[in-house]
Amino acid sequence: MPANKKYLSNSFHQKFAKLSAGILGGYIISALLHMALAFWLPNHKIIFITSVFSLFLVWMLLIIIPYLYKNAWKVWGIYLAIIALLYGAVYFGKLYHPIV
Repeated sequence: MPANKKYLSNSFHQKFAKLSAGILGGYIISALLHMALAFWLPNHKIIFITSVFSLFLVWMLLIIIPYLYKNAWKVWGIYLAIIALLYGAVYFGKLYHPIV
């Protein structure tokens, strides 16, 4: 059964923003999340080993999320805020808990 046309987005910009937010933004968030966990948790080797599997799972979840919203630019805003927060956690993690 095909999808109902009134629920589909006709704008190319919205489609591109959802796709790029899911793929690019989702990957950056999942990578920064695992890096922040590695800096702030005591055993970083276990985080890096399990990130091979969990990074993909988190990324797939973050690819689906933009398609739940009607406006993709709001999703990009949320993703950019999360990226900035996680980048700050990684930055301060490098300063206070460096991995040697």
